[in-house]
Amino acid sequence: MGAQIREYRQRIRSVSATKKITRAMELMAASRVVKAQQAVRESTPYARALTRAASAVATYSDEDHPLTTEPENVRRAAVLVIAADRGLAGGYNSNVLKEGERVSAALRDQGKEVQTYLVGRRAVSYYSFRKKEFVAEWTGSSEKPSFENAREIGERLVADFVKEYEEGGVDEVHVVYTRFVSMVTQEAEVIRLLPLEVVEGVEEPGADELYPLYEFEPSGEELLDTLLPRYVNARIFNCLLQAAASELAARQRAMKSATDNAEELIKKYTRLANQARQAEITQEISEIVGGAGALAESK
Repeated sequence: MGAQIREYRQRIRSVSATKKITRAMELMAASRVVKAQQAVRESTPYARALTRAASAVATYSDEDHPLTTEPENVRRAAVLVIAADRGLAGGYNSNVLKEGERVSAALRDQGKEVQTYLVGRRAVSYYSFRKKEFVAEWTGSSEKPSFENAREIGERLVADFVKEYEEGGVDEVHVVYTRFVSMVTQEAEVIRLLPLEVVEGVEEPGADELYPLYEFEPSGEELLDTLLPRYVNARIFNCLLQAAASELAARQRAMKSATDNAEELIKKYTRLANQARQAEITQEISEIVGGAGALAESK
């Protein structure tokens, strides 16, 4: 009986130590997610405005720019998968990796080659363990990405996009990331980054209306040369910030669940230890009473 009590107490100490770790991680994630949400709110309007500006110039300048021209035959596509550097975030990593696999499979079904680019150690370990090929990786900044990280990724994607197919270039670029909706909801999402296809904020004219006329200074080509790299970097940076906020929110939720489970285990083992102790005391009392009775009978 004493060995059972010692085992319960050892389990209580072990679970209590785990609870302290999960509680600390929950509080750290809660403190960081506020700043991550603020960064998302601040970057999203700029990314949307830059997308609208680039879309308007591409639509009304009649310039055949490499980053806006639809290729006649798409033979190779790039997929950028944005995951986390660490785990302990519930289903955050698995959801975005599954979405990346789904997008890659859909592109292959269309007869396209797929080149994968990875952000986050979890994505790298996932592909490395399964011996799946990937072209490039960026790690170490998933929780707090900087614009320099986005610029480095954007420059590599643009360089591969403007490259010839025979030299390893790609014809389109897709980004798989986790969009931050709220502290409870984060959704894996896919956007096509290149070539630029969506005109945001530019409405089609009615039947009796004319298309607006624009005069560009400098030329439309120079404007596109300036705007499009910034558009790519801004969109990637916004995706990284959305993913960081989603990761922290998912980790806070997962660690809170783990802390609650630890508290339930501590209550359970405490109750079992008390029951075992009571049983031990009852047994000792029974032995004392029995021994006293035997002595009385012997006299």
